[in-house]
Amino acid sequence: MEALVHILLLIDAIVMIVLILLQSGKSAGLSGAISGGAEQLFGKQKARGADYFLHRTTIVAGVLFFLLAFLSGYILQ
Repeated sequence: MEALVHILLLIDAIVMIVLILLQSGKSAGLSGAISGGAEQLFGKQKARGADYFLHRTTIVAGVLFFLLAFLSGYILQ
């Protein structure tokens, strides 16, 4: 059981890394954050299409990662 949780945790971590790297950049570095990239931080521009799918899938993978890490650290040990 413990080995299965660790394998799932490793797979989820790799999936999260890939999903984060596939997402498009939200601003052009520090100058984008100062000149208007902060608007996207507060939800003024919504993600569409593939960006929306990647965003939601990343959230699901992050929650799953947290749950697997909790299961691995506190319940199985």
